[in-house]
Amino acid sequence: MKIKQFLIICLLLSYDISFAQSLNEKYHALPFGSIKPSGWLKEQMQKDLQGFVGNLDRLVPSLINDPIYGEGRMHKNSKEKDLGNSKSGDIEGSSQYMWWNSETQSNWWDGYMRNAFLLNDKAAIEKSRKHVYEILKTQDNDGYLGIYDKELRYNFNSENGELWAKATLYRGLLGYFEATQDTIVWKALQKAVANVMENYPIYKSHPFYSGDGFSGGVAHGLTFTDVLDRMYQLTNDKKYWEYAAFLYADFSENHTSESDAQLNNILDEKYLLRSHAVHTYEHLRPLITATYATGNPQLEKALKLYLTKIKKATTMTGGATGDEWIWKQIADATATGYEYCSLHELMDSYTSLLQKSGNAAIADDIENIFYNAAQGSRDPNHSAIAYLKTDNSFVMDGTKNGEVEPNRKQTRYKYSPAHQDVAVCCNPNAGKISPYFVKSAWMKQSDNTLVATLLCPNILETTINGIPVKIEEITEYPYKNEFKFKITGEKAIGFKLKIRKPEWVKNIITREKFSIEDGYIVIEREFQKNDEFSINFTTYIAIKEDLNKEKYFKYGAIVYAKPIASISEIGKSYADAFNDLTYKPKSNQRFKFVENHKATYKNGNIIAQLKNLENNKIEPVTLIPFGKTVLRQTSF
Repeated sequence: MKIKQFLIICLLLSYDISFAQSLNEKYHALPFGSIKPSGWLKEQMQKDLQGFVGNLDRLVPSLINDPIYGEGRMHKNSKEKDLGNSKSGDIEGSSQYMWWNSETQSNWWDGYMRNAFLLNDKAAIEKSRKHVYEILKTQDNDGYLGIYDKELRYNFNSENGELWAKATLYRGLLGYFEATQDTIVWKALQKAVANVMENYPIYKSHPFYSGDGFSGGVAHGLTFTDVLDRMYQLTNDKKYWEYAAFLYADFSENHTSESDAQLNNILDEKYLLRSHAVHTYEHLRPLITATYATGNPQLEKALKLYLTKIKKATTMTGGATGDEWIWKQIADATATGYEYCSLHELMDSYTSLLQKSGNAAIADDIENIFYNAAQGSRDPNHSAIAYLKTDNSFVMDGTKNGEVEPNRKQTRYKYSPAHQDVAVCCNPNAGKISPYFVKSAWMKQSDNTLVATLLCPNILETTINGIPVKIEEITEYPYKNEFKFKITGEKAIGFKLKIRKPEWVKNIITREKFSIEDGYIVIEREFQKNDEFSINFTTYIAIKEDLNKEKYFKYGAIVYAKPIASISEIGKSYADAFNDLTYKPKSNQRFKFVENHKATYKNGNIIAQLKNLENNKIEPVTLIPFGKTVLRQTSF
């Protein structure tokens, strides 16, 4: 990057930011497909692929099959898309409906293809291959791969989906390439990214200028840095990082409607998050990439401040606050909902930060989102997820705990395989969240150091100094804190194995000699051709307090909640066994925390003494894992 150009952008922002050398990434992300799920996680992903994740194209065919990247590319006379939703006033501006199908279908295909490869589902893999090659047929000779005809592309001064449609598509293509090593796909991606960089020349264009109106598609487009970051990691060519830093700088200077992640607002410590929530959480990644690309101390400061602001908007289960917008709210167990899209985007942002920083505490945040908020937003008995959910979920009838909202018909607080009445965005992201979690379960620090960053049942296949090695992580985690690691290689080999030590661990039980290094358990020895070892963690019942002084019960990685018995009702039916579902409580009992709770852990549950607010009596209450509930009381 030319130092002078970056300084000009910084001066435009009225900040004295010096340019430093790029930061070293602590860990290296492994190629997608190196880590496959096993145990309960594999079973859940298989159910998803048999459920809405594998059938969304059948449930909402007009959205998934819209040829928006090919013969249906948008032109000056294109009409607004009919998405089949109610358009209840939450999306500002009909122009967003023009590009919306690109997001729906590309995010869905991304998750579908990744599930297919991780589960080795041959039929789904073949379906993915056909889709990829159909998409590649739409690429123009100059490399353009996107949703606009020649008269529109790269020529906007208002809302558009140019970079966003590319980001969602190219992320899926990158996953496909990494799983298959198909050089045709790789060459197409290189040409497509080069086409963007040529048509939005670095520091000579303004991709994020979009006038004064709301421009959600333009804001989403900042995540094109996801593609650039991964291209850099695969090639070690810093031109991709340099271009990513340019995109963040231009966004900070020129974008008007989605302002949370702009540099001047982040550095304003009094500024409260208020934007469309999913933008706020996904824009953490461009900030991370720009920070590491430039090594700029002002960006490092901004990154720390932004993480602090996000923490204030996050519930104890990892719920990323935002009922579409954050509206300056502080996370609240009952009053602030969180969107499934936001859960995925914040988790994905944290995995980027974990890979770059190696900070073990970030992995605790990732596991909290995945094992608590995300699991707790799934219907445990049906193939459906909640668009919006709260930690304290007293009713799921479409409304937020029964609240009537003026001038708005709220329908997001229910379970659905598609949520077409609102927008088909959360379900595609729900299909991505497990593969994106699994791909970050292991990382490399060097040729002879492997790092188990996220704990889960999985199988890793990689190389140590060029020698193939397979490691099976056998566990029921997070429901049990016992692990067996089985190592298989062509021959005995010495290497360093690092296993993250979660923040809640009281004692480590293993026969292995180990040391602790920056939150990681380090085992370094020669492993035999067929080797194994066990490691167990002991923990305790922790009483956590949120920003509102409400109490939560936690044991290990899991938050526990009192389930509320409910009556379900079927709403819209998309296809056999794919229905919208609402839930109403059989009782309105509420409980209050007492200091002498005498909480005990037994058979996977917590038994605690709590005050029944109906009769003011202290009663024993059974709390179960948060992710296994529908209606629940979680804070007391």
